[in-house]
Amino acid sequence: MKQTAWAVERDAEGGREVLLLVTLEAEAETPRAPVAVNLVIDRSASMRGAPLAAAVEAARALVERAGPKDYVGLLTFDADAEQVLPVRAMEASAKASFLKTLSRLESGEGTALHEAVEQGAEAVRRVLVPGARPQLLMLTDGEPSVGPTALGEFKVLGQRVHDSGVALHALGLGRHYLPEILEALTGPSGTGFTHVDDAEGLPLAVGALGAELFGEVVADARVYVLPTGFADLRCRHRYPSRVEGDAMSAALGAVSHAFPRRVLFAGVLEKGDWNLTVTASYTENNDTRRLSVPVTRLLPDSDEGRFVRAVSAELELVSHEAAAWKALSRRQQDAAERALEGADKGLYKLARLGSADIPAQRHVDRIADLRRAVERRAAQPSALGVRRAQSEVSRITMSRIGPALPAAAQGGPPPARAALPAVANGGAPPAGTLDGAALLPWKTGNSES
Repeated sequence: MKQTAWAVERDAEGGREVLLLVTLEAEAETPRAPVAVNLVIDRSASMRGAPLAAAVEAARALVERAGPKDYVGLLTFDADAEQVLPVRAMEASAKASFLKTLSRLESGEGTALHEAVEQGAEAVRRVLVPGARPQLLMLTDGEPSVGPTALGEFKVLGQRVHDSGVALHALGLGRHYLPEILEALTGPSGTGFTHVDDAEGLPLAVGALGAELFGEVVADARVYVLPTGFADLRCRHRYPSRVEGDAMSAALGAVSHAFPRRVLFAGVLEKGDWNLTVTASYTENNDTRRLSVPVTRLLPDSDEGRFVRAVSAELELVSHEAAAWKALSRRQQDAAERALEGADKGLYKLARLGSADIPAQRHVDRIADLRRAVERRAAQPSALGVRRAQSEVSRITMSRIGPALPAAAQGGPPPARAALPAVANGGAPPAGTLDGAALLPWKTGNSES
């Protein structure tokens, strides 16, 4: 495991602030752990057609990636949950049987999501695979109709599954999935969730899940920060965090090949002299290790310093974006406009910082959709837009870091790039380019996304 801790001191609204970015990354030569995962596939009526076909295709891709030392099971559910295939080693005959069963799945009626998660977690928890952490992967649109349906009940369930030692992942499918429930279930595990609403986006989503599930090298990673000379310290990513004496810790979950984990802390200084003591712990080959991580102080305008600041700016951007969509859904126009202004500022911070690892361009189309909704003063914004925004918030605030695939690998040419919006105070955007696109003033369009 490779650990880095980068600190940047800068001016902020509340005074001098320090940003601390801690990254845990697997060494290239580190062997991966075996996998023990139960696939939970929603086959309810709302999944009929393309969503169920996408779930089957995703499951097929993951099973084909499994090796003989990996254990995979299958639970399907509609109004009832059924463990169709036990969690077992993916030898050639078991893999062939698994793929055959997937090809026969049909949709039913009702969605017993709560029961499915409970049974799926129990099934994988009963199988001991040395070196493997039990995991649950849901492929669902997240619309429960049988059994518990309240958001609070799913928050309790997600925490209970995590406390039992099972890591819960989710892939939201279709245009009607409920991100609030997926976030409630996956939040305690620190995994976040991915969303795909069409066949074109499926290969990228499944590739990312496969890299995360089948590339795990350590589990139960946690970062501890002991500050000196600070008025306060906050965890900016939405990992489960807690105060432990004079220190703060954040649970990052598993670290996989091609999917390092990073967590950002921000603290307001109380004194001119300050210090941060950082340690990291994780489980590798059933052994728990705890290591000291030296903190490197960076200049704000160095390449590494701009990267740390870009992580902070991106978190601000997606937070304002989610707040704007929520305000629109509640018909709070003034709040939506203020949040949009914050998202615009975050977008331009990214553009000005110019960090290659966190390109502002990947947010442009979504902010353009949001701006159109706000400018139309829509009484009811696009439900899909709200859900996509929440999915993006989960992906970023849980820091799911993975390799970006080239456009050719995604099955088509790169999408057309929208122009960046004008700076919130009316000034012109800075000269230059962003991912090959000129930084042009925003022009309002009337077309739907």
